[in-house]
Amino acid sequence: QVWLVESGGGLVQAGGSLRLSCAASGRTFSSYAMAWFRQAPGKEREFVSAISRSVGSTYYADSVKGRFTISRDNAKNTVYLQMNRLKSEDTAVYYCAADRRGTGSIDRSNYNYWGQGTQVTVSS
Repeated sequence: QVWLVESGGGLVQAGGSLRLSCAASGRTFSSYAMAWFRQAPGKEREFVSAISRSVGSTYYADSVKGRFTISRDNAKNTVYLQMNRLKSEDTAVYYCAADRRGTGSIDRSNYNYWGQGTQVTVSS
């Protein structure tokens, strides 16, 4: 079992920045691929970014490429999402997820564990 707790959400003006954190329990964090998904009101949960377990290969949705950066600190059991040049369409609840396979995926069905989410609101 892996427990995930997100933090760092909030209200920010368009063009601003936020850094989300996801703290994981357990001693096997480094073996999991980690990802961020988001869900806006009335929409399905969508992939944002993922990072693999070992060499740290990263993946991004086209909508955030060049603005968001995912990273991980295995010593701290934490994954981060640095979000710059935020837009109103980035407003959503952001969820952290862990994939036992370790490779990373844009498919949410591949993720075994999920956090509760943190709200990000971007005002225009």
